[in-house]
Amino acid sequence: MDLYIPIIVLGVLAFAFAAGSVLMASLTGPKRWNRARLDAYECGIEPTPQPVGGGRFPVKYYLTAMLFIVFDIEIIFLYPWAVAFDRLGLFGLVEMVLFILTVLVAYAYIWRRGGLEWD
Repeated sequence: MDLYIPIIVLGVLAFAFAAGSVLMASLTGPKRWNRARLDAYECGIEPTPQPVGGGRFPVKYYLTAMLFIVFDIEIIFLYPWAVAFDRLGLFGLVEMVLFILTVLVAYAYIWRRGGLEWD
């Protein structure tokens, strides 16, 4: 149990800091309430009504999300590989080159579909 004490102390300190920050902001912040402050805020643009079914999103959102996930997965696998690079030798290098090539295929697909172009 002694090994968990620093983790528990860090968790308690993090919670105390978060709760203290919210409490201090509510105590010291301005209290001017008006109608504009209570309205929904969307970057200064009036919200447009949405269809009952929820509407359709452009495919570019999904392509961007897929690109983000692909590169997140790549980074997750690159960290342990970089740490154990000396022990893996040539086998590890060849496997990582193959992995990066498969990731580049996904990148080329997204690039080809126009997922990197914003209008």
